Amino acid sequence: MNSLSLHRIGAMVLRYTYLLRKSWPRLLELVYWPTVQMILWGFISQFFTQHSSWVAQAAGVLIAGVLLWDVLFRGHLGVTLAFFEEMYSRNLGHLFASPLRPYELVISLTTISLIRTLIGISGAAALAIPLYHFSIFDIGLPLLGFFAGLLMMGWSIGILLSSLVMRYGLGAENLAWVAIFAIAPICGIYYPISTLPEWLQSVAWWLPASHVFEGMRAVMFDGTFRADLMIKALTLDLLYLAVAITIFLRTFRVAREKGLLLHVGE
Repeated sequence: MNSLSLHRIGAMVLRYTYLLRKSWPRLLELVYWPTVQMILWGFISQFFTQHSSWVAQAAGVLIAGVLLWDVLFRGHLGVTLAFFEEMYSRNLGHLFASPLRPYELVISLTTISLIRTLIGISGAAALAIPLYHFSIFDIGLPLLGFFAGLLMMGWSIGILLSSLVMRYGLGAENLAWVAIFAIAPICGIYYPISTLPEWLQSVAWWLPASHVFEGMRAVMFDGTFRADLMIKALTLDLLYLAVAITIFLRTFRVAREKGLLLHVGE
């Protein structure tokens, strides 16, 4: 049996260091997660310090925020993970050797994303009823609008990130995790948008999710459905979805011309 070799261990550590150095998404990820957690929970702490009785006014509002956020998160992952599976198996080139069209792949990815999201959220929502005596279905018909608004935003992000990975390889796949949580602190999941600094509120209102979560709180606190917020959310969703699909189709054209569909490494 061979003895422990510090030389071999050092060689492998050097290899992984080189991988880290050449991949800026990996370097970004090292700093990213602690920073996002600090910002998100900093805003939560600041809000609850100033509004200590807020949760008591609408029981379950935080659970509703978590469940609706998961719609966005799973909508995004449903697209990206399905696309990454084709990349991992080096199957992308083979798929497009068939009559499959790029827009048909996009429709397939969003469809499986919808199925995965429904399965995941339904289970969590059902468990919340006996565990916490809260049913998100009590929100009523507005819940369908909230679900659609967040799901489409997730699709837009997922399609855009799939385009980046198709163009730049699997070295960019970490962006799939980085991008979705980058927007979490400014979506108003657990606190109103007014909690954010004034300059950041302007950015937040460009996100469909911000309108959805403000609309959710209006229903739960005031019992009113803000149609204006829903219209703004869906309008932004359609705009971003159109942009993301356009970028995906153009990226596919470039990837096919450069032979990138058969070379999916880093």
